[in-house]
Amino acid sequence: MNGSTISEFILLGFSCPRSAQPFLFTFVLVCYTTILLGNFLIMVTVLSEPRLLQSPMYFFLVNLSLLDMSMGSVGTPKLMADLLNNGSTISYGGCMAQLYFLHVFGGAEMLLLTLMAYDRYLAICQPLRYTTIMDRKHCFRLLTVCWAGGLIHGTFQILTIAQLPFCGPNVLDNFFCDIPQVIKLACSDIYVTNMLMVINSILLTLPCFLSILVSYVIILATLCSRFGKGSGKAFSTCGSHLMVVSLFYLPIVYVYLKLSSSTQLDKMVSVFYMVLTPALSPLIYTLRNQEMKGTIGKLKCKCKLLLLSQREYMCEISFPYQRLCCVYDT
Repeated sequence: MNGSTISEFILLGFSCPRSAQPFLFTFVLVCYTTILLGNFLIMVTVLSEPRLLQSPMYFFLVNLSLLDMSMGSVGTPKLMADLLNNGSTISYGGCMAQLYFLHVFGGAEMLLLTLMAYDRYLAICQPLRYTTIMDRKHCFRLLTVCWAGGLIHGTFQILTIAQLPFCGPNVLDNFFCDIPQVIKLACSDIYVTNMLMVINSILLTLPCFLSILVSYVIILATLCSRFGKGSGKAFSTCGSHLMVVSLFYLPIVYVYLKLSSSTQLDKMVSVFYMVLTPALSPLIYTLRNQEMKGTIGKLKCKCKLLLLSQREYMCEISFPYQRLCCVYDT
């Protein structure tokens, strides 16, 4: 036992008038629906097109969509429920589960974004070796490293926090359980724990960020030296990835790598990387990618043909009068 005497935490949520909560609920609901439908559409689109699925870039994009859906589902459903109930509590175990999965999925996504930058570096700067290096087995191994890294990062974070005693107060000025607020409630000196958290985050964040930065510096230098027909498509692909990286990294760096804290601003930034970033990611990758838009168009046509064939089949097995009506309607 770690000496904790509290069994639940009280989440204060957002300090906004009660009359504004329905609007905030609607906003979060729209974002969460976009997270689920947008990322699911990307997964279905890539999986339905063998040509895209064979490409390492789109193979990694499917996994990024899965992580975005998982990341968005850690705290968003409870946030919506709390906005309807005007207040919330969360059990000690539920709080630790939120912390764990948030850092597992966040760590895995950070590594996956780095892997996607490495993939673009190989495709643009070493095209002759690209297919040899990034074969399917190697892609699976690299993806396994991303998930394993996320699990190790999340396990370290939760084991460090689980050692802290919590004897009260139990009020968290946030809408979900997050490390900066939770460790402040511990009944012991948190200096060492706080430093361990920061060091662990730096050991994961800094190498990934520097790897992405170096990769894109080399990519941009290579594209500027070529400036051919293929450069426009490469610029578009890299631009989409850089936008997602920026939306993901900047809020996390602000929340986890700073020593001072501004609670209200922390909550707004947390909404950004937990709700907005996973919702914007599928829009960025689909609206700026001609191959994705083309494949989505083909998928839409396939769905229409499937519905039409099902309707014709139902007409064939229906009564003659109903079949005549079906034919007349078409």
